[in-house]
Amino acid sequence: MIDKFVRSMAEAMNGIRDGSTILIPGFGEVGQPNALLEGLIEQGATNLTLVVNSAGRVLPPGAPPNGHVARLIDAGRVKKVITSFVRANSTAGAWVKAGKLEAEVIPQGTLAERIRAAGAGVPAFFTPTGANTLVAEGKEVREYNGRPCILELALPGDVALIEAWSADRWGNLVFRDSARNFNPIMAMAGRLTIVQTAHVVDLGQIPANEVITPGIFVDRILRVPANEPVLPGQGSNS
Repeated sequence: MIDKFVRSMAEAMNGIRDGSTILIPGFGEVGQPNALLEGLIEQGATNLTLVVNSAGRVLPPGAPPNGHVARLIDAGRVKKVITSFVRANSTAGAWVKAGKLEAEVIPQGTLAERIRAAGAGVPAFFTPTGANTLVAEGKEVREYNGRPCILELALPGDVALIEAWSADRWGNLVFRDSARNFNPIMAMAGRLTIVQTAHVVDLGQIPANEVITPGIFVDRILRVPANEPVLPGQGSNS
């Protein structure tokens, strides 16, 4: 019997190695797997590369890190962020300015397509976005229909941390509202895809045409009831 639910955060995080590339969905914390990020903080992997849409909230001077991504960075656990935006007055921005964090900034649509391409098995693609700008430096350029286009490589992750609204034991997922932003494509692009879900449903309760991410892309699931954080060693699959 296939059952992808794990019983604890420690089991969900098992095997994440130093140096991993971690895919983290969400616009800010909307659709972000905060319980799994808390588990990653506790798990201890370091020298990480984070792929995230936006790297950090605005912080008042002297304020502590705000958000799970910021906490990972401030703990010295992240060597690089691949993102569409780094705020200068955020934890990530401060670390970049101090020369302690590398940042690769990519147009948001290109970032999404590089992730989607990885999940679809497409190794690279050409896009006009960023041609004749700093984004094109060091990249192959070809002309299509009279427009210069730059070669962008697919962007897979060693681990994808995913936030779902509901899941069954086979790993079929449904996302709620704007959590559909980066979650589905990152679930496909992760070599190890770990999901937190607010709701567990029986097989067949998700109609086939309402499944957003099929279970073939999912490796582990941890139930995290809404507004109830899960600590290491805790969890439930019922």
